Order: sequence, then structure tokens, then C-alpha cells
Amino acid sequence: MFAVYAARIDRDQPLSGLELGERPAPEARSGWSAVTVKAASLNHHDLWSLRGVGLAEDKLPMILGCDAAGVDEDGNEVVLHSVIGQSGHGVGPKEPRSILTERYQGTFAEQVAVPTWNILPKPKELSFAEAACLPTAWLTAYRMLFTNAGVRPGDSVLVQGAGGGVATAAIVLGKAAGLRVFATSRDEAKRKRAVELGAVEALESGARLPQRVDAVIETVGAATWSHSVKSLKPGGTLVISGATSGDRPSHAELTRIFFLELKVVGSTMGTKDELEDLLAFCAATGVRPVIDEVMPMDRAREGFERLASGEQFGKVVLTNP
Repeated sequence: MFAVYAARIDRDQPLSGLELGERPAPEARSGWSAVTVKAASLNHHDLWSLRGVGLAEDKLPMILGCDAAGVDEDGNEVVLHSVIGQSGHGVGPKEPRSILTERYQGTFAEQVAVPTWNILPKPKELSFAEAACLPTAWLTAYRMLFTNAGVRPGDSVLVQGAGGGVATAAIVLGKAAGLRVFATSRDEAKRKRAVELGAVEALESGARLPQRVDAVIETVGAATWSHSVKSLKPGGTLVISGATSGDRPSHAELTRIFFLELKVVGSTMGTKDELEDLLAFCAATGVRPVIDEVMPMDRAREGFERLASGEQFGKVVLTNP
């Protein structure tokens, strides 16, 4: 079957290890099901995999892609939860929890196999492309906001790095949930788009906010860390799920964190139940993922290049006929 896969690891030039071509179709495995992929979305996780982060060389070649929506073996339209082994379903006792493409072949292919437990019904209100955007970036944002930040309607939130998949999701979900959302970006066009999506104000990275906020959604890392901490109210919460600019800020702001009794919470992906809630939330409210571009699977390299350049706003989606 046709697939998009990591053939080599290159930490400096990750796209040099990206290949498009034929790979074996999924083999039958007890407790697992094959899904025909209709749409799959790119994540920064895919770029990190090409750098060897979370993907060992002895697992190569590895089909990339965490997210997908498609059709199961019974003809049902479905969405995949991409955290494998979270519940023990479909894996052995010695198989640790992992995300697709770390230990198991991913979704950038004609078919993908996952534990049957990981398959959820796709709401009829969502297209395959829209549903394929939810299981990683949007699920991450959902958990960051509503589980780990614990915000409620009327609270204020700062979303760093408008334009990225998680950040964009947090703006849209926050607006829909009645939050007062502020956003930052170095790019003027992305700031304008953030306001169009529901941010009350979008500022340049590092700019002083009109008010301190109850929570910060942080995915940028070192470049915005100090600003994130300084933007919180006393007792506020900083939730971090990524560090695209690096994980070693020059100022950790430890004094401010303990003196103002701030909370720093790490967040990774989300549960199957949270994905089910997110799907229902989108179906009921009319909230839809922000899609930057949809392209056929055989143009995957263009999609990876767009993601690597940081030019995208929202999700890049790959489709099969």
C-alpha cells in the first residue's frame, strides 16, 4: 500500500529522511482492527519523529501520522484515538503506553491498524478531514483547558504562539466555552486571524497583556516561558504540552512561581473519554477545527515543508481517495 514514512533519522535535516512509496499493509493481530484511512492530519510530532525524538532507529522504516478518520472493517465511519496501551486493550503486559509512530505504524497510509478499543464513531456532523484534526492537537488543547487548567466560563486565558495546531484549537475551544482569550504571535497576519477566531486581543510575542490571566496555554517553550509566568494572576496555572522553541528557558522565574503560588502543569495528549467528549462538543456546538490546507497523500512532502516552515495556520490534512 502507498504510505508516507520515516526511512532515516536526521536531527539537522529531518525531511531528508522522509520517503513516499510502498509499504506492507497491516497484518492481522488479535484485538486489533484495520481502518481504511480517508484523512489524516500532520502534527509537529511527525517532524520530531524524523529527528529521532520518540522514534528509535531500530523501529525504521516507520509510517508517520498520529491522527486519522476513516472507515472500519464493518463500513462504519470512525475516528482513531492514537494513544496505544493506555488501557491495556490490545497490547501485552510488557508493552508500554505510546503514541502511534513511536512503536506502531502510523496513519499516513491507505490503511492503519489499531486496537479495536481505540476506535470511536465519527459524528455525522464532521467531515473526515475535520475529524482527522481532533485526536492529537485538538485533544491536547481540550485536556489542557478543561482538565489541567481547570478554567470555567468567564475566566481569562493566554494562548502563546497563535497559528500552531494546539494553540489554534485552544483559541477556538476557549471562545466556545465562554473564556476571555488572549493570544500572541510574532506574525501580524496570525494575530489578525486569532482575533477572527475569537481572541479578544492578539499581541506581539512578549508584549504586556491588558490584564493578568487565570491560565496560560504554553506550547512554545523557552522563547515564551518567562512571559507566560509573568502573565499569570497569583494562584494561576501554566499548562505546558510542548517546547517547539526549546526546553531550557534562560529565566525559569522560580521566585515568581513560588511567591505567587503559581501552578505549572504538564499535559500530554488526552484520554479516549476526553476525545469522545471533544467529538460531541464539536458536533453539538458547530465548532470546527481550523484547517490550513487539504492535500492528497502523495503531496505529503509539501505538507511537511509547510509545517516545518511555520507558515501554516491550523492543521494540514492529507487525504486518500
